[in-house]
Amino acid sequence: MKNFTTNHTNLFSRILSWFVLVRVGSRFLILLFFLLISAACTRDASVQTPALVTWSGAYPTAILQTGTFPIWFQLTEDGPVHIDSIEDVTETFAFTPWTYAVHIRYFMEGSDGIVMVVNRDGFLKLTPGDNRGSSVAMYRFPGGNFWRQYTVGGFINFEDNPTALLYLDERFLTSDTPLPQHKTWSFNMNANTPFPQDVPAIQLFPVEEGWDVDSLRLATDGFYYYRAARRSGASPLLRMFRSTDLSKAGEEVSIETFYNSSPRETVFSHHSYPSLPQLPEGFVYTGIGRVGNSLFASWEEQEDFSIGAAGFVIIRR
Repeated sequence: MKNFTTNHTNLFSRILSWFVLVRVGSRFLILLFFLLISAACTRDASVQTPALVTWSGAYPTAILQTGTFPIWFQLTEDGPVHIDSIEDVTETFAFTPWTYAVHIRYFMEGSDGIVMVVNRDGFLKLTPGDNRGSSVAMYRFPGGNFWRQYTVGGFINFEDNPTALLYLDERFLTSDTPLPQHKTWSFNMNANTPFPQDVPAIQLFPVEEGWDVDSLRLATDGFYYYRAARRSGASPLLRMFRSTDLSKAGEEVSIETFYNSSPRETVFSHHSYPSLPQLPEGFVYTGIGRVGNSLFASWEEQEDFSIGAAGFVIIRR
């Protein structure tokens, strides 16, 4: 009996000691776990703060890995949509007068990539995605509901900012849409949306007096040409101007001078640029540029003054 009691007591003591150790160890492990979680959260927050909290600029919509096969994009009111082949859009879009169609109206090629202004949408930018130029980063700056009401009438650099001109076009369709209060717009990489860019020469034609400016371009002779129209009222007016400095009023020029300054139409094809894939009948390339080691080309489905599908393609050159 004594031996049994002693053995039982020893066993009970061992169990109690084990229980105490487990209990204390568990508390230590739990405390250690929470300390590690706290440290990890603190470390993650310090790393992520500059990117997720402080930075409010533009983020790429996509990073494209270019190669020998073309990467196709179709433009929509919600931005570029990737498609497998140009054949995928041949039956999808109804033809619309070009002034109301979503298409790449103008683009500029620079050292840091290509900047585009998309009719009825906003800006797009393509930049090299890495130092080797093997990828392309795509950024979108949508103008929202405001831009959907107006037509792009010009694209220039003003004070080192890419600047687009918007106007109300009623050649094919009349509407109750007011003239744009802000005619000229720009963007930069510090925000995700366009912003008004004041151009003094354009602001000399106030909306309150019925003026709209529907054309703005930099010609090869070094002059900026622009056209102002006042179509409402008893005496409609149409006036053409040119200037080397848009910070002040330009000089008025004749219709002949204005139209002679227009750029000559250029036809692009895969024959001129063998790297470009062949387009189906009714489709044309409207512009070609380079970004990094890749070739960019805008395309449209055209019928007279109307546009069906439109977009761009990127391929390694």
